[in-house]
Amino acid sequence: MERRFESELKTLKSRILEMGGYVEQAIDVATEALHERSSAKLDNVHPLERKINEAHVLIDNQCVELLARQSPFAADLRLVIAIIKINTDLERMGDQAVNISYNAEHYLKDRRIDLADDLTKMAISVKAMVRNSLDAFMKQDTTLAQSVLEADDEVDAFKRRMFDQLLPFMKQSPDLVESALDLILIARNLERMGDHATNIAEDVIFACTGEDVRHGGGSGQ
Repeated sequence: MERRFESELKTLKSRILEMGGYVEQAIDVATEALHERSSAKLDNVHPLERKINEAHVLIDNQCVELLARQSPFAADLRLVIAIIKINTDLERMGDQAVNISYNAEHYLKDRRIDLADDLTKMAISVKAMVRNSLDAFMKQDTTLAQSVLEADDEVDAFKRRMFDQLLPFMKQSPDLVESALDLILIARNLERMGDHATNIAEDVIFACTGEDVRHGGGSGQ
């Protein structure tokens, strides 16, 4: 019985990691399309979102079945709960990637403000947060998870700098408002992805220690 439970947990972890890979690819595709000024490339985001959605349903169903059959306690229960929550955060990142593709498509039709390279840098930071949060989950590494929480400040700072750069354009030239808004929305979507990666890191800490560090909680805060 124990070996079967461990085997199913291993399968769930592998599927979470695969799903996270699709999320990273979606971030890459959307931001590379911006960097390369390629609207056609944005079409590749949607197949990735479908894979993310399929994995979301599969993982949720497997978690429910596992809980119903095994009734795990303590650390094992925390781990399954963390997987369910991580699964949801990854699915929402897929939605954010699609939102980026829509805003990027609109932006590329005009491109009057050339700050796409700054968004690319922001996306690199976000992707690192996603990768590190999933690595922390796979390795049960709370130190790495904590580093993701700290990296969120950098992504928030990126978004604020984008806003600060774009607001003067909007104030001075009404014809630049739409382009500026597209870039603001993309920055906001990337920042939300960083928030979801932070959620994953918090879930890793909870699964490993039982400590709830959400909203600045926990003894280390």
